[in-house]
Amino acid sequence: MTNKNIDLGTGSVGKLLVKLALPAIVAQMVNVLYNIVDRIFIGRMANGELAMAGVGVAFPIIMIISAFSSLVGMGGAPLAAIKMGEKDKDGAEKIMTNSFIMLIIVGAVLTIIFAVFKTPMLWAFGASDKTIGFANDYLTIYLIGTVFVQIALGMNPFINTQGFAKTGMITVLVGAVINTILDPIFIFGLNMGVKGAALATIIAQIVSALWVVVFLFGKKSIIKIRKKYFIPDYKVVLSTMALGISPFIMQSTESLVLISLNNKLQVYGGDLAVGAMTIMSSIMQIVLLPLMGLTQGAQPIISYNFGSKQLNRVKETFKLLLKSCLTYTVIMWALLMLFPGTFVAIFNNKPQLVEITSWSIRIFFAGIFLFGAQIACQQTFLALGQAKISLMLALLRKVVLLIPLIFILPRFFSNKLGGVLMAEPIADILAALTTIACFRAFYRNILVDSKGR
Repeated sequence: MTNKNIDLGTGSVGKLLVKLALPAIVAQMVNVLYNIVDRIFIGRMANGELAMAGVGVAFPIIMIISAFSSLVGMGGAPLAAIKMGEKDKDGAEKIMTNSFIMLIIVGAVLTIIFAVFKTPMLWAFGASDKTIGFANDYLTIYLIGTVFVQIALGMNPFINTQGFAKTGMITVLVGAVINTILDPIFIFGLNMGVKGAALATIIAQIVSALWVVVFLFGKKSIIKIRKKYFIPDYKVVLSTMALGISPFIMQSTESLVLISLNNKLQVYGGDLAVGAMTIMSSIMQIVLLPLMGLTQGAQPIISYNFGSKQLNRVKETFKLLLKSCLTYTVIMWALLMLFPGTFVAIFNNKPQLVEITSWSIRIFFAGIFLFGAQIACQQTFLALGQAKISLMLALLRKVVLLIPLIFILPRFFSNKLGGVLMAEPIADILAALTTIACFRAFYRNILVDSKGR
């Protein structure tokens, strides 16, 4: 696959990774703004700490919505790239078009389900009498744009997987700029509060979705959305979702983690602790999304060359990805341990909230230094189409380790709040070590070149 800038099959792996990863990293960092800019402005409202906690309670539902876009988009994009590596353009277009239709269907279904059940879900997710109004107001507006969120997030990987990393970056950049401009206008200028933050977000996502659709129907796209594939083929849909289940679980279980944390933090620390968790989940996005940019940059190179049987290039790309991800997470770990207050100050400057959040950060992020190795190995499995292994590893960190530890560890700590927070670094370290061991065990079986090396 080639265009005037990218040659995935013959170009220098290092240069390719830089060309594809840098725009993806910028896009991921900008993508953080969709939710984080909302929280920055919300945190500066007169009752910002309660509004922050309310939005934090609604955030698990937003994460579930995003997870469904990954189920389709992150599952379909590697398969389309593999088809392109095999020179099967029609097969790639069928996968992409089926994914587009499924995202519209999924978005419509999610809108109905969450609109009907949002209030009882918010209570179950840790809302209190003081925060339920903020949570309900934000989510009611946000749900209006669910279909557009699915298209913008779910179809952008198909732009990146063709090598158009800059175009994929613009998708996110356009939406983030619009969101940043509209937030203060709606929240403060029109006095809409959290409703204004949600409205700014969905308008931004609508524009991003339109940008993606116009590109994938247009002349510049190597593979295009084709009307002849509008009726979904269940075999294509099932294979897409089989691969996409891993990133789906990674994101959807993040919402389960946040629900579990919010519930236990509400018990042991009240609304202030839930507000601190909202800030820490935002910081987690800041820390981790550049990793997703790196892996998105590597994915087309790995998938295309795996499809074209150039396995030495696959291995070279993985090694570079691993070094880059691990170096980044070690640096971020050091910054968080040394300067937690600097990160908190981005969102809120009220002394009580700053104090509890700064203290919590040093516990919650203590194991983040190893996460770079875990995500590099896990996302390489995904790029190679190894759905079962990637699924197992996605389940391990959150479902098998983290969620049970959130409920178990407080029993063994005099400081119950610290016990809840300790679940995160313990799960991070154990999951990373297990993932590294699995990748080493499967490495030779998956990536054996023609000479058996």
